[in-house]
Amino acid sequence: MDRLEKKKKRLTLNCEFKRAYYKGSYKAAPLLITYVLKNRKSCTRYGITTSKKVGNAVMRNRARRVIRAAARQALEGVPKGYDIVFVARAATPAAKSQEIYAVMKKQLDKLLLPKG
Repeated sequence: MDRLEKKKKRLTLNCEFKRAYYKGSYKAAPLLITYVLKNRKSCTRYGITTSKKVGNAVMRNRARRVIRAAARQALEGVPKGYDIVFVARAATPAAKSQEIYAVMKKQLDKLLLPKG
């Protein structure tokens, strides 16, 4: 996958994140919050946010790196046509990517189950 394809699969605009926050469904855990919203695109896009509550710049970057590593695995089985936002929490930088992956997979399975 080249860089241009990777860029198309990311949420980058503030309005895209806000749409997921306000119109999407979410699941929260001590390590991670996940928001999911259907989009009208042929691919699933994701974004990561880390606030200053997580820690200094080093801690925020580590949190993003750990979430990105877990997301690579977790998003393989996700159906196309969703916007997904992962929000780091204060405990995220101290966790390993496998711990984040387990939480992320559980949240995505619950949020993407067909309702009915």
